[in-house]
Amino acid sequence: MDVTRLVVGGLRRFERVELAPAPGLNLITGDNGAGKTSLLEALHLMAWGRSFRGRVRDGLIRTGSDAVEVFVEWTEAGHERLRKAGLRHSGQEWQGRLDGNNVAQLGDLCAALAVVSFEPGSHALVTGSGEPRRRFLDWGLFHVEQDFLPTWRRYNRALKQRNALLKSGGSLAQLDAWDAELADAGEAVTAHRLAYLDRLQTQLSEAADALVPMLGRAQLAFAPGWKRQELSLADALLVTRDRDRQFGHTGVGPHRADWRVDYAALPQRETLSRGQAKLTALSCLLAQAQDYAVQRGEWPVIALDDLASELDRRHQQRVLDRLLGSGAQIFLTGTEPPAGLGERTPGAWFHVEHGAVAPR
Repeated sequence: MDVTRLVVGGLRRFERVELAPAPGLNLITGDNGAGKTSLLEALHLMAWGRSFRGRVRDGLIRTGSDAVEVFVEWTEAGHERLRKAGLRHSGQEWQGRLDGNNVAQLGDLCAALAVVSFEPGSHALVTGSGEPRRRFLDWGLFHVEQDFLPTWRRYNRALKQRNALLKSGGSLAQLDAWDAELADAGEAVTAHRLAYLDRLQTQLSEAADALVPMLGRAQLAFAPGWKRQELSLADALLVTRDRDRQFGHTGVGPHRADWRVDYAALPQRETLSRGQAKLTALSCLLAQAQDYAVQRGEWPVIALDDLASELDRRHQQRVLDRLLGSGAQIFLTGTEPPAGLGERTPGAWFHVEHGAVAPR
C-alpha cells in the first residue's frame, strides 16, 4: 500500500497543502512547531476517523476554516486501480467519499486505508486505559477479517439498546431479547479478538526481542471483559442484571475487555519505565503492521512522528532497519534526518515551513 497523493486543507497551520509521496521512505523535516506532525495526523485521521492528538474540536481545525478536509490517493498490491478517499470533518459532523461514492458509515471509510502510527502519545497503548487497547485490537481485525466489522457493529447496537432499557427500566422480556443478541454477538467478537492476539504473539515476540531484549520474552495476556472461564456471556449478563439495572449500564462484556504485555524478566507485573513503555508500544504496533502484511500481502502505511526524540540512535537504527527492508511506505518526521538513517537516501524529502510544504 503506497500513498501517491495527499491533500490537506484547514488543518491546524495549513490552509491547503499537497504532497506527492514516493514509495519507501518519505522524510518530512522542519523546525519544531512547523506542522510536520499535522501531515501524519491527516493520514491518521483518514485511516482512523480521529486524530491521535485527541478530539477533532480540540484545535485540529485551522482558525478561520469551517472544517478539516483530507484527500488521499493510494495504490494497493495486485490492483491496478488507483483508490481515492476524502474526509471532511467540521467538528460536529463528517462527510466521506470512497472511490467516487458517498460513505454512510465512518468505519467503511477507515477500513479502506491502513495506517499504523507511532507518535509521542503512543505509550498510552501500554500505560493508558483499556479503550486504546480495544481500539488497537478492533482496528487490526477490521482490516484482516472481513466478517468482523458487521459483528462488531451488531454487538455495539445491542449494547446501546440494552443500556437504554436499563436506564429506562425496560421489561424483563425486552432485556431477555437484547441479552440473547448481545451474548451471541459478544461471544463472536471475543473469539475474533482471541484468535487475533494468538496470531500476533509471534510477531510481538520478534519485535520485542529486537527492541527490549533485556526484559525477556514478551507474552500477551487477554481479559475478555467477564469471567469467561466460569460463565458464558449469556450467564454473566443474567448474573449481573440486577446490578446493571441499578447503575443503568452493562458492566460485563467485550466493551470491558483488555489486554497487556507481560515480560519474563518482570515478575508480578512490575511497572514499566516510560522508555520501556514506549518501546513496548512500538513493538505492538510493528507486530500489528507485520500481521497485516502477512494477511493482506502488503504492508500498511507506517507513520513515525519525531522518532529521533522518542528513541535513542541504537533503537532508531533497529526500527528503520526492520522497516526499510520490508518494502513498506514510511512517513518519518524530524527536525533533521534521524541518525539511524545512516547513508540511506529517502525516496522523497519534504520540508515544512510557514504553513507550506515543499520538496527538497
